[in-house]
Amino acid sequence: MELFRNLEISATALTAERLRMDLISDNIANANTTRTKEGGPYQRKVPVFAEVLDETISRDGRLISKPAGVKVLQIQPDGKPPRFVYDPSHPDANADGYVAYPDINPVVEMVNLISASRSYEANITAFNASKDMFRAALDLARI
Repeated sequence: MELFRNLEISATALTAERLRMDLISDNIANANTTRTKEGGPYQRKVPVFAEVLDETISRDGRLISKPAGVKVLQIQPDGKPPRFVYDPSHPDANADGYVAYPDINPVVEMVNLISASRSYEANITAFNASKDMFRAALDLARI
């Protein structure tokens, strides 16, 4: 229904930003993980977002695209090579005494977390504004 399009868009954005915050938390928590099930150090994960369009054909045959939200296409490793720290006493040290750590910068992750948090808040504000407009319209209809 057209009436609820704004709420649906905000809801999909909230879901996407929540996933982004979860991935950032995982990245921070695993910043010193040197061994994973796959082998090697943890790889920083990032989400890939895409807009969702609601496409319809008008009476004159033109394609009309309206925003319908956001979706997560995939979660992918960032592909950065690990950083090596000399620590020959570490159990995961190589023959030269270097340990491969994930190349995760906690400062960058915290900035990304603040950005995701602000985006989440903005979508809550948009959701609540739409809800308030619906409520006001219902109040007008009662008069």
